[in-house]
Amino acid sequence: MKIGIVLGTRPEIIKLSPVIRELEKLKENINYLVIHTNQHYSENLDRIFFKELNLPEPKYNLRIGSAPHGKQTGRMLEGIEKVLIREKPDIVIVQGDTNTTLAGALASSKLGIEVAHVEAGLRSYDRSMPEEINRVLTDHISDYLFVPTEVAEENLRREGITENVFLVGNTIVDATLQNIEIAEERKEEIFEGGMLDIVKDGDYFLLTIHRAENTDNRRRLKSIVEGILKVAEYYDETVIFPLHPRTEGKLKEYHLWDKLKNKNIKILEPVGYFKFLILEKYAKLILTDSGGVQEEACILKVPCITLRKNTERPETLEVGSNILVDVEKGDILEAVDSMLRRNRNWRNPFGDGRSGERIVRILVGGYDLSIEGRTYKNGI
Repeated sequence: MKIGIVLGTRPEIIKLSPVIRELEKLKENINYLVIHTNQHYSENLDRIFFKELNLPEPKYNLRIGSAPHGKQTGRMLEGIEKVLIREKPDIVIVQGDTNTTLAGALASSKLGIEVAHVEAGLRSYDRSMPEEINRVLTDHISDYLFVPTEVAEENLRREGITENVFLVGNTIVDATLQNIEIAEERKEEIFEGGMLDIVKDGDYFLLTIHRAENTDNRRRLKSIVEGILKVAEYYDETVIFPLHPRTEGKLKEYHLWDKLKNKNIKILEPVGYFKFLILEKYAKLILTDSGGVQEEACILKVPCITLRKNTERPETLEVGSNILVDVEKGDILEAVDSMLRRNRNWRNPFGDGRSGERIVRILVGGYDLSIEGRTYKNGI
């Protein structure tokens, strides 16, 4: 049996790391390979994560990089197809909702290769989001659908997808629980040269912005910048802002860059995974437009504000770890006040940290394998 894994972004590397680790344990019996589209084109947003997570280097790196959606997805399709024809995997695993996800699923499906979609069933019901298009199309051409929650399972059921849907939890729980302990042990090393005191004290808010709906809309990005400046001034707190290359470019294009030259705004270059986990864990509050960060904040018991009109992670709203703010209509300052008052005793709706194990067991169904005391038989 040969399994292909197609990934291309930081969240995909992180969320598929538990699956890759499980496959590593079975590599004497199961052949697998990683195809990296290199959708993220920054060293700190890409290769560093393989090294930090102690994952094997991808067998193929397509070096696609940044481009408009159509061009980028087309180049990915061409590159992935060539690799799949050469390698002939039985199953291809994709994760999430990126252009890499769609390209990997579409190229595989066209070649008659089974597709396994990890984190299937998420819906924002906002077709203006490119991620929503990617996740819907990927779900409808997948052969195995690994859903993280009952909400995601119900979303698929409403669309008529009921076969080979497996409720396995979210691999982000596996990754977060596996790696936060390592990050804590390496905290002194990770923050060598500065910032350790502020992190230990937890006197800061953490901000991430990268979604096209915010960065490609001048009005929305301006509202976010103005709202963050109000928050920093009112609370006199440091706002730590690891800056995505897309966001930096748009801030400069829209003449908003100079507004962020404020004593309370600390802009960082993109940071490694372990460093970001520590920044999340000790923050008073997280403001983000990232789906994965909403999940990590929930798992780490840190209040989160999502700077979007909607979210494909409604479970975070239901348990109380997260609140939505439409930046053009909502009041970011008011939302910050509300979340800082909130009790952090919410439950984690995303699983028990064994999702990667479950996924691999299902995919190797029919193979009787005993690895490290576990029996893999018919996917059970």
